[in-house]
Amino acid sequence: MTDFSTSKYGPVFETLIDTSRIVAIDEGSANHDLYTALQAANINNGFTNAVVDQDFAAGCISAVWLWNDFLDESHTISQEVHTTTGSFWHGIMHRRECDYSNSKYWFRKVGYHEVFDLIAQQAVALAGGVDKYNLLDAGNWDPFGFVDLCQQAGRGNKSLLTYCQAVTRVEWELLFDYCYSRAIGESIS
Repeated sequence: MTDFSTSKYGPVFETLIDTSRIVAIDEGSANHDLYTALQAANINNGFTNAVVDQDFAAGCISAVWLWNDFLDESHTISQEVHTTTGSFWHGIMHRRECDYSNSKYWFRKVGYHEVFDLIAQQAVALAGGVDKYNLLDAGNWDPFGFVDLCQQAGRGNKSLLTYCQAVTRVEWELLFDYCYSRAIGESIS
């Protein structure tokens, strides 16, 4: 649903983000083929432009570990980013490891995030233009409702799985783009 293109983020991230990869809503299956490349990626070599915000850049590094289903490595990075956005990545990671109460704890620390509005729009579009799954609270994205929906899908509700995977993809793409843009000093695209 988004216009996400890995070429926008330079060769390091382009290598680490395979958009054909199936998005997991649980622990997934770690992409061991990229482990060495992920270990080599860092703030100093991952960005084609100068980094102006280390926390947002660290968010991008945490994100690519998460994309490739290395939850522990993503967690190690995100827990050291003491910002709303760091808490957002941290909340996603705990949701992915099926630690739903801990995920909600981190989403409470997020409060409101700029990306929530974009996620809400995409989630509604993915549900046929309506809030079919009650993921909006007074018109705003409800990350707690999405945690609950992912939990239902993870408990075997296959009718929710595809939708949760699609929203998880959109959430990741929008938050990664937000972090990358902020890391190099650009406004959100």
